Amino acid sequence: MKHESAEECGGLPAEALADVERFLQYMAVEKGASEHTLSAYRRNFRLFVEWMGGRFESWQACTEDVFRAWLYEAMQQQLKPASIRQRFASLRSLYAYLMRKAGLSSNPLAELTLPRARVGLPVHLSLHQMEELLSLPLRTPVDKKSPEWLPYRDAAILELFYSCGIRLSELVSLNADALMHGEDCVRVVGKGRKVRLVPVGEYAKEAIVRYLERAVPDPEGPLFLSRLGRRMTGRSVQLMLDKYLRCSDIPFHISPHKLRHTFATHLLDAGADLRSVQELLGHSSLSTTQIYTHVTKTRMQQVYRQAHPRAEDIDEEP
Repeated sequence: MKHESAEECGGLPAEALADVERFLQYMAVEKGASEHTLSAYRRNFRLFVEWMGGRFESWQACTEDVFRAWLYEAMQQQLKPASIRQRFASLRSLYAYLMRKAGLSSNPLAELTLPRARVGLPVHLSLHQMEELLSLPLRTPVDKKSPEWLPYRDAAILELFYSCGIRLSELVSLNADALMHGEDCVRVVGKGRKVRLVPVGEYAKEAIVRYLERAVPDPEGPLFLSRLGRRMTGRSVQLMLDKYLRCSDIPFHISPHKLRHTFATHLLDAGADLRSVQELLGHSSLSTTQIYTHVTKTRMQQVYRQAHPRAEDIDEEP
């Protein structure tokens, strides 16, 4: 980690660079931050350092006016509010750490007003589209050079996404022993290395069993294998999903995260309570899960307007 962070923020003076390295170490060890999160921190620090150029002296010397100027430039470039907020969240976290651990007296970003992020409704598949996608691996022609277990692996991956709503990073990190024998649950290591047990439906269990019978992965190794017998990467899962989307009638692009959205939305549509869905998704805050209530409310309103005889406005005068 030390070499990587030094490479990412090479324009910093030695003392400021050491602060960054200690912060990243703290986030990794004490907060359980994922490598994806740490990479985002490094990238955001690098962007700030590149913008500062030779003007950077120390973290203590950076004022609110400096960050206000960087914010102004980002807004002039018409960056998305979410991207701007992520950049400044990284720096706010660094300054909060320096105040606790390095005796810094104030956080120059504390009072900075950032553009409000636009909240979009999660894109998800309908039940019919999801069922079509789940059926594709076992009825799509297979490359003769591919292992015979490959379509069964793909079917198991898609069933597990839809059955459990797990993140892509959680899926590729699963080991072959993650499906707990005697219990209808899979053991998932989520953000912050928090472990949670997620129920697995019968279709997903059967798909995993069919795959395991053919692929026979090492019980202590990865659950989902690449063609070469190694652990699958997130990119290889996306490429697999893209392959089946090209064979489907689904009219928009789908990522593994949209399958997670589909899982949550279908649960709420069927009457699941928000708190249970929060726990299944592994959200630390209920507010993160509440975005899905907007989806179900929107659909409910559409159904009401279409079905109720007195739902539409009457144009005639009383």
